Amino acid sequence: QVQLVEFGGGLVQPGGSLRLSCAASGVIFRLYGMGWYRQAPGKQRELVVHITSGGVTNYADSVKGRFTISRDNAKNTVYLQMNSLKPEDTAVYYCHADSPYDVRDYWGQGTQVTVSS
Repeated sequence: QVQLVEFGGGLVQPGGSLRLSCAASGVIFRLYGMGWYRQAPGKQRELVVHITSGGVTNYADSVKGRFTISRDNAKNTVYLQMNSLKPEDTAVYYCHADSPYDVRDYWGQGTQVTVSS
């Protein structure tokens, strides 16, 4: 059974930092591209950043220079370091996994990030 479990959300002041983690189980992690998406109230879910199995990254323009994705294949975990957070970063953040070797893709349950003073 495939599971993606996110950790690290919370409340932070503008300009602050948070680090999200997503631990995967039930998959050969190194074969999967991993992504972070977010969904704010009343808005569509959007891609924040994606990292391929080979480590190639693709960031949304809104987070370039502030967010950094990384992966540790030995720990089956992907991270999202978020710096210089803004109120507009407030959303539920979801971890996502996809692979050309798997017809299915997978989502985590989401973790709330709130940026507010």
